[in-house]
This record gives sequence, C-alpha cells and structure tokens, in this order.
Amino acid sequence: MRIMGLDVGDKNIGIAVSDALHTIAQGRPTLRRTSWESDLRFLRRLVEENEVETIVVGKPLHMGGQESRQSQKIARFATKLSKTLGLPVILWDERLTSFAAEQHLEEAGLKWRDRKKHVDRIAAMFILQDYLDGHHP
Repeated sequence: MRIMGLDVGDKNIGIAVSDALHTIAQGRPTLRRTSWESDLRFLRRLVEENEVETIVVGKPLHMGGQESRQSQKIARFATKLSKTLGLPVILWDERLTSFAAEQHLEEAGLKWRDRKKHVDRIAAMFILQDYLDGHHP
C-alpha cells in the first residue's frame, strides 16, 4: 500500500506517490483541473493503480501558521475527496514547498517556462516526502 501526496491549486494538482515502503516520494504527471468529476476520475484511477491507502494534501498556511482563505478551500476539497474515495485524507503544512520546488528546478538549470511545467509535481513530492520523513522512520 502507498501514500499519495497532492499539491492542490485552482488550475493544477501536483501529484506524488510513495514507494511501497513509504520512504520515497515519486512524482506523477500533473493534473490540469477541469471539473470535480473529471479530477476525481483521474485521482481515483491513480489511487487504484497504485494501491493508495492514504492521501496527504498540502495545506497552504500563512507564514505565521494562520489559516488562509485558500487553506479553508483546500480543507473542503480534502473532506470531499475523503468522503468520495473512502480514504483518510491528511492535511499537511505546505509552507514554502512551492518556493523550494522553484529553487530546486532553478538549481537544476531549467528555464522559467520549463520550471512552470514541473513545479506542482515537485511541490507534491516535497509535501509527501516531508510527511514520510516525519511519520515513517
């Protein structure tokens, strides 16, 4: 069984899936959002194909740790996803993951346009890896 990490935005959902031992986050193709039904179909297929038992969703907080309008929106998404898929969905602090993903891609030598294509997937990997590192010694 595996754990899936999601970096949920208004336009895209970055996706990562753990290995079977829950030690390494591996990126999956970014989902370009169209509708709840279409997004759910895509995510359900990945959950089934990868035998996902838990989903970790990045929760965007202000730097001081306070809730934001976006974090409340993501919490509603996570609740709906959990009820629909019948899986536990954990909200995980994602502060600075998009920044770290941008930095990582810049250090890899990618130009801005190319970084933009990969940043959501890399952010999902960072969210999931942070969760894995904190919960699975």
